[in-house]
Amino acid sequence: MTPEKQKALKDHIEAIAKILYEETKPEELENLAKIEATVRDKTLEHITPQIGFFLSNTLQERK
Repeated sequence: MTPEKQKALKDHIEAIAKILYEETKPEELENLAKIEATVRDKTLEHITPQIGFFLSNTLQERK
């Protein structure tokens, strides 16, 4: 991955993290275990499906 793409990826991840943080209840950030569970849950709910959808479409286009 080029440095430019690495920076773009980092910038997008930071933007996603900011949005998810703003949408997180304070009690979900009380300790490390809750933070870890919240990150995992939000990743599975919001991020993973979109990545999977993109990758499956990309694979179909290549065939």
